[in-house]
Amino acid sequence: MVSNGSEEGVSYVGTDAITKRENYMYRENYINSLRAELVAMVADHLTPVAMKYGYSDVPLESNIKWRPQVLLIGNYSSGKSQLINDFLEANIQATGQAPTDDSFTILTYDDSITDEPVRVTEERDGKFLLYDPEYPFERLRKHGQRFASHFKLKKVNAPFLKNLAIIDTPGMLDSITERDRGYDYQEVVGDLAQIVDLVLVLFDPHKAGTVREAHKSLRETLPSKTFEDRILFVLNRIDECSSLNDLLRVYGTLCWNLSQITGRKDIPMIHLTYSPQAASEKSHKSDAETGFLKFLENQRDLLKKAVMETPKRHLDHLATFVETHSDRLSHLLEALVSYGKQLRMFYVKYTFVGILASLFLGTSAAFAMMNIQAFSGFGSKTLIGAGITVAAGSLALWMTVLRKYFRRTFHLKVLNDADNLTPLETQTRRDNWEAVKDYVLNFLKKSEGRFSLITAKREYMDVQYISKEGSREIREGMSELSTIRHDRQDNTMPASTVQANS
Repeated sequence: MVSNGSEEGVSYVGTDAITKRENYMYRENYINSLRAELVAMVADHLTPVAMKYGYSDVPLESNIKWRPQVLLIGNYSSGKSQLINDFLEANIQATGQAPTDDSFTILTYDDSITDEPVRVTEERDGKFLLYDPEYPFERLRKHGQRFASHFKLKKVNAPFLKNLAIIDTPGMLDSITERDRGYDYQEVVGDLAQIVDLVLVLFDPHKAGTVREAHKSLRETLPSKTFEDRILFVLNRIDECSSLNDLLRVYGTLCWNLSQITGRKDIPMIHLTYSPQAASEKSHKSDAETGFLKFLENQRDLLKKAVMETPKRHLDHLATFVETHSDRLSHLLEALVSYGKQLRMFYVKYTFVGILASLFLGTSAAFAMMNIQAFSGFGSKTLIGAGITVAAGSLALWMTVLRKYFRRTFHLKVLNDADNLTPLETQTRRDNWEAVKDYVLNFLKKSEGRFSLITAKREYMDVQYISKEGSREIREGMSELSTIRHDRQDNTMPASTVQANS
């Protein structure tokens, strides 16, 4: 290989360079092809079912059609904005000890300006974000106009954002309530956590996991909306500890709080970080106060590397998305099919019992009239007619008034015993059922159990195919992707190639 320039700004010439570029282009095209297959699979097979039965109020593919995303949450003094600025190598987000920004901010790449200092090139408001189909935020419309006014987009010409987007969030507080915010903060965080590939949870030495909203986010919101392996914990601004002993005290407190909040026996890895730039600007601290930092590794670069690897995990997360939702929708439809079969069996038994009861009443009426035949002078034809009339009237009463009553009783009984609609013999099935149980109950209540069993069976078979065969084909494609030669990291490919594919 022949090159000119430095290793970082390498320009390839010759056959080896062409091979590397072709490998890179082939790999990128393969990734885009897999991604398109995933989106099409969701749009064609999962979304119609999900929206029909109330599992989702927006197309499921809207969650996966955009670029990889990283969500940052933490209390207002945890240093989220400074961390973002360090990543982007520019002062993009306002920083300060007091709350400086109460908006959810999407930071994404602007490739139209590449030869100027890093800066915000364009800003758009929440209404634009919520109603532009290019972005995956349609589900956030339900949070209302107050939320929309605290939601915005910033396009930045920072190379760090070429392959991912960052979502900055308002700082979590103790005193504020959802009513004060004007929207449900936890619901918004949960909806965002569902569509991102990585969540960074930041703490600072002054409030190591004691903020009320942080407690609720870690205890309830995140576990129900995302997976543990997509969450990284960060103890930030450790340079503000007065000594190594102070840092150890803070670290121990955070470990204890996390174990109590998450209920986990093992303590998750906690990245210890601080901003070198911010630390150097704190002239009020002497070397004696910050000298302990030289004994510690600032894991800022390790954290940055983890964030930059988000695009590599994105495809795997998309495959997991398809598998998860196809499994859950399959279980939802299985429960509805079970309900439909039980209802059909109920009707068969009910009709059979009604016919027997009507025949019994008609026959009893005929025999009763025979006993009074001598006194009434009725003929045999009259007795038969009376019996038929009683039988028909009884059956009509049974199949109309009484049927409504008994069907309502059956419906309520099934709803109250919904856990028996499907077998729950494994933990996976129990987890899936917990995820879809409310949707099943809501649909059955709203529809009063009136839906096409034949259609539900057909949809169940289709979703089951996606759950088993479709996800298997996706995983095979991803395995094949891993065998494709990839000589250099994406961020060290020639600039023209990277820009052409970003």
